[in-house]
Amino acid sequence: MAIPPPPSHSSDAGLGLASLTWVTMLRLGLFQLGLGIMSLLTLGVLNRIMINELQVLPLVAAVAIAMHQFVSPARIWFGQLSDSKTLWGYHRTGFIWIGAVTFTSLSFVALQVIWQLGANIQAQGWTTSTYLWAAGLGGVFGLYGLALSASSTPFAALLVDITDEDNRSALIGVVWSMLMVGIVLGAGVSANLLNQPEVCGADIVNYDPSQVTKVVDIERLKATINPTFILMPAIVLGLCLVGTWGIEKKYSRYTSRSMVADREDQITLSHALRILTANRQTGVFFSFMLVLTISLFIQDAVLESYGGEVFGMCIAETTKLNIPWGMGTLIGISSAGFWVMPRLGKVKTTRYGCLGAIASISLVISSGFLLNRALLMASLFGFGLCTGLITTGSIGLMLDLTMAETAGTFIGAWGLAQRSHGGCPLY
Repeated sequence: MAIPPPPSHSSDAGLGLASLTWVTMLRLGLFQLGLGIMSLLTLGVLNRIMINELQVLPLVAAVAIAMHQFVSPARIWFGQLSDSKTLWGYHRTGFIWIGAVTFTSLSFVALQVIWQLGANIQAQGWTTSTYLWAAGLGGVFGLYGLALSASSTPFAALLVDITDEDNRSALIGVVWSMLMVGIVLGAGVSANLLNQPEVCGADIVNYDPSQVTKVVDIERLKATINPTFILMPAIVLGLCLVGTWGIEKKYSRYTSRSMVADREDQITLSHALRILTANRQTGVFFSFMLVLTISLFIQDAVLESYGGEVFGMCIAETTKLNIPWGMGTLIGISSAGFWVMPRLGKVKTTRYGCLGAIASISLVISSGFLLNRALLMASLFGFGLCTGLITTGSIGLMLDLTMAETAGTFIGAWGLAQRSHGGCPLY
């Protein structure tokens, strides 16, 4: 089933450009599905292992992982680079592939550094050597953030290149729904892979945070978790390649839309930033995205540890906490893209989503005081539902404000605002 072609007044009319089909939209969603899996592995599993199993100081763990956010300003540069330069003849695809190969590889490297950090803590405590391993981990996460920016920013710009206003909402709904599918699928698969006696045995399930500190067998932990961080990133890389292969060549309208696409010397970073800051509305919206996402996704960094410390859950169980949140977000994005946003508009969809998120996160907090797992799961589902509304509405507004000739730079700026929250990579 084909999406209707753009109206006759479109700047692309009469150029013989292919229209997106539902199959193509689903294929593009494979890239986001992969990012969802990687988000779960890095922000969920690694964060939980460091704090709960290896007894890394929470502040040290948070700062190390947050290094992939401190490099977020590079998103603007990568976006501008994909606007002005080509790799293998393409503005977006080459950057997407190089970034995907790099960030999937670095996730395994980060895990190996974490094992060394944990071993140093057990053997020596917090010595100079331990802090050096922690600094090295921060450096790896910094490189991971650069690779993620180099891949995801051109991908989001590609979505602008291949769509028109009449089919953009549908593509948003499909592609970002696949992101949530990736989180849910990754949570289920990872939970099964990690559901082993050495990481989810009765001694861990019954662990009382107020009692004696745990000392885990790192070698046994490595034997279970290392294969997960080989298999899952390899799958993610395959999804990225399959999802983007041939898309730009067949569907991109970048050259026809941009007056400067064939004049690479005109798209300098300073010129692009002047365009970005010329419109007051753009600056206001950037600030809104920054505040919104810091508020909305702050739970990502603590959810798994919250389940472990407050509810005594093991690694496999806390990984499953992403399932109700992901399912809610999936339903929220799908319903918003195809039903809510076409009726209420982008602004009202975002507004109502924000109000619902406030109520839902209050229930998440309450579940901890009540030690009520059922309430925790239900409130996470509700929070995900509202997150889906907010995501679809805000991304729709974002793409509407994006200019064709500097799409990569604009997407980099929006990504800078959203990546600041430290949570799920929405693009």
